[in-house]
Amino acid sequence: MKELNSRDKNYLLSTIRDVKDFPKPGIVFKDITTLLNDNKAFNFLMDHLIDRYRGYEIDFVAGIDSRGFIFGSPLAYALDVGFVPIRKSGKLPYTTIGEKYSLEYGFDEVEIHIDAFKNGIKNPKVLLIDDLIATGGTAKASANLINKAGANCIEACFILNLTFLQGDKELKEITKVYSVLDVD
Repeated sequence: MKELNSRDKNYLLSTIRDVKDFPKPGIVFKDITTLLNDNKAFNFLMDHLIDRYRGYEIDFVAGIDSRGFIFGSPLAYALDVGFVPIRKSGKLPYTTIGEKYSLEYGFDEVEIHIDAFKNGIKNPKVLLIDDLIATGGTAKASANLINKAGANCIEACFILNLTFLQGDKELKEITKVYSVLDVD
């Protein structure tokens, strides 16, 4: 299972912009748009993900709304597997199943189509992907949702892991977790 060395990680980190006090005072937002519009950095990252997951025998890549789509779709294409969008509640047009999760003040929900993994594959293996894991609520709900839909979430992948928030801790009870970059 290939991982990046510190030089390669520093290269990718150098292409991500910090935006102070966004979306509220005291927060330093990790803006990946600067990585995305740097074709060399984006290609390097995608090549790494393709290399890492080529031998996993994945049947689907599931991307979390919305930045997980940016990485999940081209990864699914490169691995020649299906892509499944995990969306916020009310965004999918067909019959869905959902999974609620806690927020600081209330609840939210993610959904997938009820037949998202029904293409004749028994016990499909799914890679979950998103740009970032912070507190882990959305990721945990998404992994649970994949399993609830009759598939097997074999790993959750994040470009950035905000380690100080420990969002990956509970997620590791459900599935393996890989983050390309850890940020303290």
